[in-house]
Amino acid sequence: MLAPKRFHFTDLDQYRTAVRNLKVEFTPLVREISAEQVILNLPGCDINFAKSFPRIADGQLAENCTAVGFSMDDGFPIRFNGVERDQAAIVIGSSGAAYSTVERAERKFTSIIFTQEVQNRGWPRAGSNWKAFETSVAAQHGLRELVRQILSTSATFDACEAGDASSAIRESLLAGIDAAFAHVVDSRWAFHANDLERFRIFRDIQEVLSGNMGRPVYSDELAREVGASVRTMHEAIKRYRGMSLHRYLRLRRLWLVRQRLLAGAHSVKACALAFGFWHLGDFARSYRLQFGERPSDTLVKSRLQ
Repeated sequence: MLAPKRFHFTDLDQYRTAVRNLKVEFTPLVREISAEQVILNLPGCDINFAKSFPRIADGQLAENCTAVGFSMDDGFPIRFNGVERDQAAIVIGSSGAAYSTVERAERKFTSIIFTQEVQNRGWPRAGSNWKAFETSVAAQHGLRELVRQILSTSATFDACEAGDASSAIRESLLAGIDAAFAHVVDSRWAFHANDLERFRIFRDIQEVLSGNMGRPVYSDELAREVGASVRTMHEAIKRYRGMSLHRYLRLRRLWLVRQRLLAGAHSVKACALAFGFWHLGDFARSYRLQFGERPSDTLVKSRLQ
């Protein structure tokens, strides 16, 4: 049978992505979540439908794959690769390409991942980062309806029918994506979203931060490691995260404190100081605002596990 797998998450600390060939790291922007994933695995192709939650997310596609993504609803714009544009947008990545999003409201979207790189269809070529394009509203709505129909009917095929149905579904997906890229129009916002140089600076910042998860990284050190001015880094974070460099670094340090507390730190004070929070009252307020509980509550919870 072609039965979609369904997942539901309500716990920030237990949420995990179940998508094959796509690595996603995220920072939630809310205290509580209600997330869903519906995944249909087909030979050579996976359909991933997600109801997400407000978050910052960074993704990277596996090698030798092609992925296409689009929203399944209309709502508060998603900041994709530094540009807030959602209506009639379609994105594409291939072979290790990376992307960055800021989702400030609950949204629904689909990613279709082909487990061999798609060639010879006239689709735009993606480089080291995913690229975004503007297509027609009709083509976007056609893709949305196609995904809904596939997910609602796929489980009706028995084992004998699954092979023929899978091939036919894959062909319908290719045709729908062909139509979306055939209706691509030139747009200024897409040019900014596909800016390779600015995205490279942003990725360099992320690489330095990811390589130093056990300690705080401050702006001067970050500038030396990246080889860019603090202002240049501020502009990059402003574009791809929608916030200032210093706010972003502070948010990162809050999450590092939380991870340390959940792992069973010696004390809240020692943990806060280790990650650069010298004003403990301000730290406690920020922590509670971000996570909906006191840091001491998190530490107690870790010791009860």
